[in-house]
Amino acid sequence: MSEVRSDRQYTQTHEWVFDNGDGTYTLGISDKAQELLGDMVFVELPSGGDEAQSGDELCVVESVKAASDVYAPADLEVIEVNESLEDEPELINSSCYDDGWLIKFKAESVDGLMDSNSYEDTLDSE
Repeated sequence: MSEVRSDRQYTQTHEWVFDNGDGTYTLGISDKAQELLGDMVFVELPSGGDEAQSGDELCVVESVKAASDVYAPADLEVIEVNESLEDEPELINSSCYDDGWLIKFKAESVDGLMDSNSYEDTLDSE
């Protein structure tokens, strides 16, 4: 069973969003996503200051199995990227909710995302 943390919101495409409480958010991929992808070998991150619209391709995570797009969960501006992933993409596998985060961003809102219970329901139906 994949770990789902109750302090995060989730997307249908297996991204998680954490509200940092200061008008910024942190984004990563869920435990289910990293399990499906397998061992990470490369991460292509956006740059600080980049903007994206909800649903846009934001970055790419590449594993030994496949490359997968990560989508913007809201209209956002990237304020920080996890530079540790350049040398250690496997942090996504070992710590997807903590050390393996992808970006931090500013957004007006992240309305419409699933809470942990709703996300678990989607995992159960897959």
